Amino acid sequence: MFLDDIDLQALDTQNMLSHIDALPDQFANAWAHAKTLSVPADLANVERVLICGMGGSAISGDLLAALVEETCPIPIHINRSYQLPAYVKGTETLVIALSYSGTTEETLSAVSQAVERGTRLLAITTGRQLASVVEQAGGTVWTFSYSSQPRAALGWLYGLVLGAAMQLGFAPNMNRDVEEAIERMRRDGEAWTVASPTSRNTAKRVAGQLMDCIPVIWGAGFLLPVARRWKTQLNENSKTSAYYEELPELNHNAVVGILAPEEIINRHKIQIVQLTSAEYDHPRIAIRHKATENLLREAGVITEVVRARGHSKLTQQMNLVQFGDYVSFFLAIGNAVDPTPIPPIVILKQKLAEAS
Repeated sequence: MFLDDIDLQALDTQNMLSHIDALPDQFANAWAHAKTLSVPADLANVERVLICGMGGSAISGDLLAALVEETCPIPIHINRSYQLPAYVKGTETLVIALSYSGTTEETLSAVSQAVERGTRLLAITTGRQLASVVEQAGGTVWTFSYSSQPRAALGWLYGLVLGAAMQLGFAPNMNRDVEEAIERMRRDGEAWTVASPTSRNTAKRVAGQLMDCIPVIWGAGFLLPVARRWKTQLNENSKTSAYYEELPELNHNAVVGILAPEEIINRHKIQIVQLTSAEYDHPRIAIRHKATENLLREAGVITEVVRARGHSKLTQQMNLVQFGDYVSFFLAIGNAVDPTPIPPIVILKQKLAEAS
C-alpha cells in the first residue's frame, strides 16, 4: 500500500509525525513536571470549576472532566467562549485557563471577566499574555516549554491539568493509571508509526478506509471527548470534513439521517467510526453501539468499531487519542497534504486582528 512508501520530507515538512510519536514522552514529562509544581490549598475550597480554552488546548479540559465525572465531588464544566456564564463569580469558583500559546483571544477575554468577578484562577500555558494577566491578578500559573502546534502538545496540557486536579482533590491518585497509560502508548506507538507496515498497522488501514469520505466519530461517556479529538485532528491534520456524535443522543436523531442524499449514502461517502470500551461503556450503551451498527450496515453505511485497550479509563482514553492522531496523520498523507499548516485559521486570525 502507498502508505508504506512515504516521502516524509516532501509531505511532512514540519515533522508532525515526531510530535505524534512523542505523545507518551510528552505525557510522562508533563506528569513529572506537575509533581514539581504546587497549587495554593485554597484553590480546592470551591464549589465548581470552569475550564476555559479553545481548540487543541480545550480538549484536555474535556478529557479531564469526562475522566473524573463519576468521582469528582464538584462539577467541572468547559467554556469555549468570550463570555463567562453568570454563575461564574466569587471565590467559590475556580477558573482554569488552558492556552498553549497564551494569546488565545477568547480565553483571555473570559479570564479578564473572571478577574473582574473575583474568581480563583489557575492558568496552564507556555506563557505570554495569559501568564501575565493571571499573575497580576494574584492567580497561579503553571508554565511549560514545548515547541509545536497547540494540538500537538496535548500530552503536556492534559498531563498538567490532570496533575493539578489530583493535587486539588478533584481526581483520585492517578500515578498507577498514568504509568499504565505511558507504557501502553509506547508499546502501541511502535505498532502504529510510519515504519510499521500496513499489514500490521491498523492506523494505516483505518486511514485508508477513510479516504475520499466524510468520517463521523461516535463516542459515549469518557470517550466522547476522544471522539471530538478525532474530529478536530481529522480537520486540522488531514484537512478533511469530519464530525462527531454522542451516544445515546444520536439514537434519538442522527441515526435517522441515513437515507439522503442518496448519492452520498449509496456511494459510501459517509463512514462511521465507533469508539468503544468493553470495560467502561454503560451496558445499555454497548447494546446501542451494536444495534445501531447493525442498523447502519443494513442500510449500506460503512462502520468501523475501534475498541479501547488498557485497564484504566485514563489508559483507554489515551490509547484512542493516540490511535486517532496516527489515523489523522496517515489520512493527511493519503490526501497529499502537509499535516501541520492550517492556512484558513491563520487567515481568520489575520482578519480578526485587522478588524480590531
